[in-house]
Amino acid sequence: MQRVVLSRSLQVNWVSFFADFLLAGMVFGPPIAPFLAASGVFVLPGIADIIYFMGNHVCPQPTMGLELAPPFIMAVCMRCYGTVTGLLVTRILYGLTDGKGIFWLNQYGWTGVAFASVLMMAYPLELAAQVFGLWDFNNYIVTPFGLITGLAWGLFTMPILHFRKL
Repeated sequence: MQRVVLSRSLQVNWVSFFADFLLAGMVFGPPIAPFLAASGVFVLPGIADIIYFMGNHVCPQPTMGLELAPPFIMAVCMRCYGTVTGLLVTRILYGLTDGKGIFWLNQYGWTGVAFASVLMMAYPLELAAQVFGLWDFNNYIVTPFGLITGLAWGLFTMPILHFRKL
């Protein structure tokens, strides 16, 4: 009897790989930037400058970052980092569930889009409330609003970004 060995070549989902690469940068970049800047070692402060440059262009209040290596602060505020944390949580959840479950919003079509959009408004509504003086910036307030927005983004986009071809 002949034995047939099927070899399966490694197929890379480049969209998934690129999305994970960017997420890793968003998770690790902002909190390590102050330590890189404070180190003064060779090119590390230059790398921190790049991270701060990116943070200044994506975060509406980068000067409100946590002071992790005084006098250096995180590259983004905690509202933005809450959003990144929500994305990380949903990426881990997607890895654990393989995209199966009732909570993945993309499977509901336009209803899922509408629900995700409403939840994503947590971040800009909280920022508007702060700008209009309803409350002052407070990490305990802004972080959950960012987290809700990140969870909404993730619950809608993770199945789209990380689908598996069979």
